[in-house]
Amino acid sequence: MDVGRLEVLRELKLRGSVTAVARATHRTPSAVSQQLKLLEREVGAPLTEREGRGLALTPAGEALASAAADVVVAIARAEETWRSYLASPEGRVELAVFPTAGRMFLPLLLRAAKTTPGLEIVATDVDPPHADFTHLVPDFDIVLAHAVGPATSWSDGDLLAVRLLDEPLDVALPVGHPLADHAEVTAAEIVGEPWIGVPDDFPYERLLHEIERVAGSALTIVQRFSDTRVTESLVAAGEGLAVLPRYTSGGAGSGVVLRPLAQLAPTRRIAALLRRETAERPSIRVVLDELRSIAGSLG
Repeated sequence: MDVGRLEVLRELKLRGSVTAVARATHRTPSAVSQQLKLLEREVGAPLTEREGRGLALTPAGEALASAAADVVVAIARAEETWRSYLASPEGRVELAVFPTAGRMFLPLLLRAAKTTPGLEIVATDVDPPHADFTHLVPDFDIVLAHAVGPATSWSDGDLLAVRLLDEPLDVALPVGHPLADHAEVTAAEIVGEPWIGVPDDFPYERLLHEIERVAGSALTIVQRFSDTRVTESLVAAGEGLAVLPRYTSGGAGSGVVLRPLAQLAPTRRIAALLRRETAERPSIRVVLDELRSIAGSLG
């Protein structure tokens, strides 16, 4: 049954005449009568009968009008619940993060969430093959994604890509390496070294090809890993050089030194991907604002 027509029937019960219903609902009397006739066709029973110059409800009309009151109350309650939901940042936000983004953002994000009563963040670490982050969006509220080079799928009309930061990608060398005391390294200086690469079609693979192009020589890949922590440990052990993200690699005690790559100055773009309608929720806006704040402190 059409809810709007049920409301017209209920108004007739309350106000007693088609004219009064028309005035209250900003319709013409003929439009009110038309709505009542359509409702009668829907239910298959007469709901009104002539009484003098006006209309009165039949017993079926009285019963349906009483039931319509319950429907109207339920709708009003749902609308008020929804308004409250939209006005408050309370609720559960499901977040997908790739591993290094988890290390960068999660500690500060979860700490900040505790200052917002009722806000719950549930994070899952996900690192999709071939960096296909858009396929994760239907299953999460927010997906943290990264890309080296073009990310055309992020421009899908159904998605919102909130850019967070461009993180530099550096060359990782073991402590004590002859190039470790250089302010930066060139492709020509590093092309002859053994390398810890990534699986085929992973984002950093594009950058390794760029190093080969600039140096005019192929790299020798001795191992391939997707986990940057494994890669960093192998670099520290002197097994080869690698490309690693600046904000979550190296540092005191790691055994690894990070140096910018001259000529190329590579970066990876990090963004929050979500559906456009999801961005309207206050809880999502709070999380996005905090992600931007953390990104600003890093950059």
